[in-house]
Amino acid sequence: MTGGLKDREADEDFLSPFIRKQGNIYKPNNKEMENDSLNGKTMEDVHTKEIDLVNRDPKRINDDVVRVDFEDVIAEPPGTYSFDGVWKASFTTFTVTKYWCYRLLTALVGLPLALIWGVFFAILSFLHIWAVVPCVKSFLIEIHCVSRVYSICVHTFFDPLFEAMGKCCSSIRVSSIKEV
Repeated sequence: MTGGLKDREADEDFLSPFIRKQGNIYKPNNKEMENDSLNGKTMEDVHTKEIDLVNRDPKRINDDVVRVDFEDVIAEPPGTYSFDGVWKASFTTFTVTKYWCYRLLTALVGLPLALIWGVFFAILSFLHIWAVVPCVKSFLIEIHCVSRVYSICVHTFFDPLFEAMGKCCSSIRVSSIKEV
């Protein structure tokens, strides 16, 4: 019984071989790894990130585009009011129709579009990470030699020429006289 605690610790180490003593790579559980992560924040696994079911547009990307309410579409100016019952029924019909049509369309078309957009952004990310950035970095490395040679030529040949032209033209004075 004296070795019971050690046996349980050994069993826990045996049962969880992928979590190291200093913490998981994706979700560190100690201060040393938290300080090593970007800006002191813990790194999150994007596949296990919780989504907010209440605020579905936290960055407000659709505030000015698709926010359409009944009052934005149908409005009666003073003096031309319909019956109160018709107005209430119109409001309810508009709101419920918009709500259920949107839900139906997202159920039918939203999932395939989510798949298409996921593939599109995966390809875009792949091309950016594996093709665009390396090409730009390679170009910047290669153009560095050319820019050094160009800079030396400009400073050697053109700087003295333009400096001499500036000194020659510095004594020129222009004055304007208006005759009446």
